[in-house]
Amino acid sequence: MSEARTSDGLISEGEDYQLLAGEDGVSFVLRSKAEHLVAHLRGDDAMRFRADYDAIRVQYPAWKPDQTLAQLWDQGGYSWLAAQEGE
Repeated sequence: MSEARTSDGLISEGEDYQLLAGEDGVSFVLRSKAEHLVAHLRGDDAMRFRADYDAIRVQYPAWKPDQTLAQLWDQGGYSWLAAQEGE
């Protein structure tokens, strides 16, 4: 599991979720591996996501990547922005 950004854009990854930085450096790709869904977060959605992600990381620093990303996916509402992978 990783929490640091790497050259391929990986920010965080667990068994069920993955967070990538967009190529532009200001957007994000949030994937639910089990559901084969992906949310491309750009503009205002990306800015809100970054703030939400940072807040959860501060509030729950011991959480594993899947806990953090699942919280954002489900409770943060980012699953509503998702589509089947490949669409």
